[in-house]
This record gives sequence, C-alpha cells and structure tokens, in this order.
Amino acid sequence: MSGHSKWATTKHQKAAKDAKRSKVFAKLIKNIEVAARTGGGDPAGNPTLYDAIQKAKKTSVPNENIDRAVKRGSGAEAGGSDWQTIMYEGYGPGGVAFLVECLTDNKNRAAMEVRTALTRSGGSLADPGSVAYLFSRKGVVLLDKTQDGRALSEDAILDAVLDAGAEEVNDNGETWEVVSEPTDLVAVRTALQDAGIDYESAEAQFVPSTQIELDVDGAKKVFKLIDALEDSDDVQNVYANFDVSDETMELVDA
Repeated sequence: MSGHSKWATTKHQKAAKDAKRSKVFAKLIKNIEVAARTGGGDPAGNPTLYDAIQKAKKTSVPNENIDRAVKRGSGAEAGGSDWQTIMYEGYGPGGVAFLVECLTDNKNRAAMEVRTALTRSGGSLADPGSVAYLFSRKGVVLLDKTQDGRALSEDAILDAVLDAGAEEVNDNGETWEVVSEPTDLVAVRTALQDAGIDYESAEAQFVPSTQIELDVDGAKKVFKLIDALEDSDDVQNVYANFDVSDETMELVDA
C-alpha cells in the first residue's frame, strides 16, 4: 500500500476525531464556497460542489453553515471571500516530497506559514516543478468496509465501478480506496451510489508515483510536519510520497 493510501486513512480517522474543531469546519466551508463560485450553486449541475457538500455533511458541518457557504459562493448572499488556490512544493524529513495546496486570501501569509512549518521540521520549500512531477492527479473515493452492519467486499466494489472507469481498488485497513482518472470520478461515485454503496469522500487528489519507506522515527517526524501544515488556516490539503509498513504504523500509533 502506498503512503498516500495510509495517510488518506489516517486523515479520515483524524477528521472524525476532530470533527468538532472549528478549523476543520472552516476548511470544508471554504471548499464549498469556492466550488459554488466556480461552477454555480446547484449541486445537481456542479459535481465538485456536490462532493464538497457531502464531505462536509459526513463531518457533521451544520446544514445552515453549508447553505450559507453555497449562497456566498454563488453570489446569492454577500460576504464571499476572494480565495486563491496556490500550490507549494517542498521537502520534509528524510527527503519526503510534499505538495501543499493552499486556499487563501493572503498569499504572503500562506507562503510564510508553509515555509515556517517546513523549515522547523528540517525541510525546505522547493522550486515550482521540482516536486510536482512525482505526483499524478487522480480521483479517489474512500469507502467504509462495514456498511449497514455487513462487510463490504472488494468484489462488490469492482462489480460496481469497473465499467465506470475505476483503475484500482486498494485495501487501506479500515477503508477501501477506489482510484480513477479525475475525469471519471463522478462516474465512479455515481456507480457506487447506484449499487447502494455508501462512500465517505470523493475528490480529486495528488497521488505519489514513488514512495520513500519510513521507519518509526521518520514517520513520527513526517506526521508532525503534516499536522503543523494542516494547522494553518490557509492549507487545505497536504500530499506526501512516503510509505509506512503496517508494523511501523502500529508502533507510531502506540
């Protein structure tokens, strides 16, 4: 399993534990606002907005907050911010490559916070393009392995998504991960829904093509850096090309 997959699972578990934190809510709301501004306020005609709303609901963001974000983003209500997407590239502990996706209204602040988090962890910012080539943009859908009290099998998932463009199904421990091209993400998500299979999240992500194997000390340092980056209000997503064995992950959790 790739480091991407393990961290996706870890982030999923972390998000569930941190669901009441206002910072988590704020980032989900920001995603909704930007999606509505970019593609309109109707989820039926804006798949990105639909998935952003579903992710927010899964994390228990109140419907009232979601509705207001859609209205701000679509222009139906005043108060929307001029969010800009910026991607920073860098290296962390052990030479692990990082892509840091920011959504900010202050580029100078975002750059400073990303640089500070990296340098304090022994890493550094990198020139544009020096890290990005190690990642590919993919559609990623996460599914709970237990649905309605029953185990969800890999065969059931494959039957649902193969004709929709899915490339692979990965076992992430407590979750299944379905990977596709970003252009097939909506078709894969819809195929799962049509098959009566619930999903936790569906979004385009940057998936590493190669991984660096980490020991316990290295994994702890990388996770600490990711936490520091995600603590910034401007940082929306963090991607890194590490790999951690199940045995090492157990030691880290302990």
